[in-house]
Amino acid sequence: MKRVRFGVVGTNFITDWVIAGAREDERFELSAVCSRTQARADEFAAKHNIPHTFTSLEEMVASDKVDAVYIATPNSLHSRQSILCMQHGKHVLCEKPLAANAREAREMVAASQKYGVTLMEAMKSTLSPNFRAVIDNIHRIGTPRRYFASFCQYSSRYDKFKEGIVLNAFRPELSNGALMDIGTYTIYPLVVLFGKPDKISAQGIMLSSGVDGQGAVNMQYDGMNATVLYSKIANSQLPTEIEGEEGNILIDRIQTPVDVRFYPRQAPASGHERRTEGEPIGNIDSHNEYYYEIKEFIDLVEQGHTESDINSHQSSITTLEIMDEIRRQIGVHYPSDDESAAVL
Repeated sequence: MKRVRFGVVGTNFITDWVIAGAREDERFELSAVCSRTQARADEFAAKHNIPHTFTSLEEMVASDKVDAVYIATPNSLHSRQSILCMQHGKHVLCEKPLAANAREAREMVAASQKYGVTLMEAMKSTLSPNFRAVIDNIHRIGTPRRYFASFCQYSSRYDKFKEGIVLNAFRPELSNGALMDIGTYTIYPLVVLFGKPDKISAQGIMLSSGVDGQGAVNMQYDGMNATVLYSKIANSQLPTEIEGEEGNILIDRIQTPVDVRFYPRQAPASGHERRTEGEPIGNIDSHNEYYYEIKEFIDLVEQGHTESDINSHQSSITTLEIMDEIRRQIGVHYPSDDESAAVL
């Protein structure tokens, strides 16, 4: 079995989680880590038994130590770092959102095509067995009429924000905020299932740092409405639902689907009658939730494909086009939006 040697850029808790899931795939080999300081690189390497350390991404991708790079740095760095890796023939698995804006995403896709390497956004939820169950059963709801998704999770970093300490999650220069961090989880599955909407109407609550704390977005498709809610300053227990003329699909958590059920259309309940509990259509999740994105990515590398059928280049671009418009309407602007196009 030929293994794919990975280098990782970004040494935060998300990288820890991805490594844990990745190691459930025998084809994954963790070969190198790149961090801003040697001390942090050494610390992370010792924690995960990584043989090679770098403090320069240029040096890592110019070396023969890695075949692919997992990028988990701030959103504002995704594009330039990914393009650098691809210029050196390295495959790239980049954390969500793929880039700071749609223009950058298009540049990344162009680099993938130019250099013939795999590029995929690490949106784990849409590659999970339970979301695939949604894809396989969506025809059962008949004509789709509404998509509703909610992901509202109070951030511990918001407590620091209220104390006057602005951490990375709320810094516009890093292309962060509620929409980019967790709102994308509600929008990306919508795009995978239904594509790009015809109209977008967004409202948001701005924070003093210049990013959004939460938002609500209504989108219009031909014959269907979509509504998404997201927040980093309040919690919600609302599930996600896809409604159709013949039934509906209920998903407990759009960011990590676990309980997925199909409800056939039935007459309204009367008196004390109870509605059916719904038909479970999800799959038993036998792996770490991050395993499936690694499996998909390595499959693509092995098969010589530049993109995933589900987490496709177009899905990533369309999602960012939607988020660009949402940001325009609610007033979130990033320095990345003003930068000139990268030269490939």
